[in-house]
Amino acid sequence: MSGSEIQKTRIINELRGFIRKLLQDPKILEQSLAIAREQLTEGNSPAAMARIANEISDTTSVHIPEDPAEHSEADKLFLELLREVVQEEQALY
Repeated sequence: MSGSEIQKTRIINELRGFIRKLLQDPKILEQSLAIAREQLTEGNSPAAMARIANEISDTTSVHIPEDPAEHSEADKLFLELLREVVQEEQALY
């Protein structure tokens, strides 16, 4: 296996574990969206995204490292999707 194949396999496994966690506790999504809605009223600055990550880690079974440099691909994807969903909701209003 090449390095990129190993990286892809690692990311897929990480996403599988994350999706499994979401399926086992659907309230994670509800809580995460509520946190993102609250924090993104001030814009989507890196500081706001860090607060979202920290609050999700503090209030759910999802652990997102405090330092953005330590975020995994799954962490980054989850935070990006939260931001996109909230921005789409705000655009509807």
